[in-house]
Amino acid sequence: MPLFKSTTTGSAVSEKVRTRLEELDDLEEGSQKELLNLTQQDYMNRIEELNQSLKDAWSSDQKVKALKIVIQVRKLVYERILSMCVDSRVSLPDNFSPESVNDTAKETCLNWFFKIASIRELIPRFYVEAAILKCNKFLSKTGISECLPRLTSMIRGIGDPLVAVYARAYLCRVGSPIKYLFTATCFCLLFQQIHGDTVQNQLVVQCVEIPLYLTLYSPAIDWILQCIAYRAPEVLLTEMMERCRKLGNNALLLNSVMSAFRAEFIAARSMDFIGMIKECDESGFPKHLLFRSLGLNLALADPPENDRLQILNEAWKVITKLKNPQDYINCAEVWVEYTCRHFTNREINTVLADVIKHMTPDRAFEDAYPQLQSIIQKVITYIYDFSLLFSVEKFLPFLDMFQKESVRVEVCKCIMESFIKHQQESTKDPVILNALLHICKTMHDSVNALTLEDEKRMLAALINGFIKMVSFGRDFEQQLSFYVEARSMFCNLEPVLVQLIHSVNQLAMETRKVMKGNHSRKTAAFVRACVAFCFITIPSLSSIFTRLNLYLHSGQVALANQCLSQADAFFKAAVSLVPEVPKMISVDGKMRPSDAFLLEFLCNFFSTLLVVPDHPEQGVLFLVRGLLNVIQDYTWEDNSDDKVRIYTNVLHLLSAMTQEAYIYHVDKVDSNDTLYGGDSKFLTEINKLCETVIAQILDHLKTLGKEETLKRQSQLALYFFNTILAHGDLRNNKLNQLSVNLWNLAQKHGFADTKTMVKTLEYIKRRSKQPEMSHFTDLALRLPLQSRT
Repeated sequence: MPLFKSTTTGSAVSEKVRTRLEELDDLEEGSQKELLNLTQQDYMNRIEELNQSLKDAWSSDQKVKALKIVIQVRKLVYERILSMCVDSRVSLPDNFSPESVNDTAKETCLNWFFKIASIRELIPRFYVEAAILKCNKFLSKTGISECLPRLTSMIRGIGDPLVAVYARAYLCRVGSPIKYLFTATCFCLLFQQIHGDTVQNQLVVQCVEIPLYLTLYSPAIDWILQCIAYRAPEVLLTEMMERCRKLGNNALLLNSVMSAFRAEFIAARSMDFIGMIKECDESGFPKHLLFRSLGLNLALADPPENDRLQILNEAWKVITKLKNPQDYINCAEVWVEYTCRHFTNREINTVLADVIKHMTPDRAFEDAYPQLQSIIQKVITYIYDFSLLFSVEKFLPFLDMFQKESVRVEVCKCIMESFIKHQQESTKDPVILNALLHICKTMHDSVNALTLEDEKRMLAALINGFIKMVSFGRDFEQQLSFYVEARSMFCNLEPVLVQLIHSVNQLAMETRKVMKGNHSRKTAAFVRACVAFCFITIPSLSSIFTRLNLYLHSGQVALANQCLSQADAFFKAAVSLVPEVPKMISVDGKMRPSDAFLLEFLCNFFSTLLVVPDHPEQGVLFLVRGLLNVIQDYTWEDNSDDKVRIYTNVLHLLSAMTQEAYIYHVDKVDSNDTLYGGDSKFLTEINKLCETVIAQILDHLKTLGKEETLKRQSQLALYFFNTILAHGDLRNNKLNQLSVNLWNLAQKHGFADTKTMVKTLEYIKRRSKQPEMSHFTDLALRLPLQSRT
């Protein structure tokens, strides 16, 4: 393997790699394939092809070809030999001994090692033997431990220190079940090679700087030390630190030591490591990378309390002197967490100010958004009291460095998520409110025509979470002013407007609660202002059912606060909006019929209309009449019976309106039972409306007389019968006869459910035994039960 990758434009691999690939291509055809202008991707693709060729050759019993291709064959060879040891009845246990292995398997295993020993080149021979190192278990209990010193010695014959260190790392990888303390001694010799004339001259020729070159060693040395440090006692760290000192505090080794050992061990010796870092040669592995590694450990474990400030000062002296913005921010990002963990807002503010100072010139922050985001995340993780957070003078100026909109929005989302998660009590702190309003405004202004609905919902949820946490206590006027300001700032997010309407309605009800329903002139004017806020805001919403429900809800709030004319305005607006309801609406991204939603809304509306008093200038039941006209003119689906179900609910409402005293009222609001006092003219108007509605229902039942709709006719007839039974006065002969006709219609074509009919008749008979219900006895006699046959 070459020491460096060639810098020639037309080639991405070295001559030796090309030669090896050409030899492998010549296995069957006997011809040389030219590999000029081979790109790195071509090289990777070729390796994948060879990997597949290895598997194919093995399965087709071409063992010689497989041996020439193999780099990692441990699994295939081991499983092959293991399968030769398996008896038809008994398999080898995991911890088998060599005595359990038959002679055939041992001979095959030895044959493999003899074949490998015949490979002349050092590196291929080393890797293939290391790959099947585990197979020594078939030959001897101590086979692996006996081979390791020899393989380790082989590595010393590799002239390229970079190749050698990765060979040593691979040896640790395949030999990881055994403790290789000798490795700790051997790999230190690498550094003598690195600083030798041969390597240094090649670095000059290749125009590669020493710091960059040394970073290539880090993954291998890290792995070696991790193998050494795995479950190792603390004393081993002391030993490794001593070895580093003997090597002149080699920075590369020191960095790997800090990466490999447990953070608790490193943190306890922080000052010792700082002393060693200071003595490192700056021209080799950069000191700021060493401080970064130390900082990563201190983010996981705490150093001695008495050393904490000195550690920060020593580290920051080095960090703040870094001229390269990328080097600076990579290091500062790590130490911000240490600062947040152990120090006050003053130190955090100092660190943030230093970051701003380094990253602002030449707009260096534009290349460091991930690190800056990480810093913000660390700060809000440790300072979740937002009154303290915004007292950090440089926090908001730090946010100003996020000039890229997408990144800025993500940062704002993180801040708002932290606020919603940790803010336990409502707040009116002007510093918090102004800062978070600015942050929420940033999120809101990022919404455009291309913004996904999921993103809009997420942003709206965060803004709504903030709005819910704002409370000015009994200062209701200030609260309303806040909602008015929020409405102007967040007008493009409908869920936020909906939340503001609900919040203002709640504010009106809180005012009513404080005044115990007896509004003064001032509170009455304030409540009307709340009502006006809702009335103005609702039309700006696009969802028609959201508007309908908010008109109803806001009308109920207005009614509860004795704002009768305003309540009428809400209810009229709802009635006038019903004709605009489309036949299909989008629900969770799918188009659904709207009839069921309209039916649900109207049923809720009818419940409210019971207690709404008539306007003195509008006539009797003007809202009910207007709603009936809208229902009559609405175009219903041909296969829908919702119109009849709505009319049936209207009958429930009209029946309830004939009572001398309604079953529920709104406090301090006189409903029609009080206004009319059971006046005969009022009752006559109700009866006329009932007759009109009943006629509409019967007309619909007639349209269902076709064969394909007879089942619907039967179900609706029984549904209407039960309505009359529950709400009608069956002493009225017409109504009594109508109920009998409906009963017979339900059974006429054999679609009625017999069990339901029987239970209904039993209910009528039980009712007939109650006082003043004797007319039910006659009714029961007129209701026959018909069999399906």
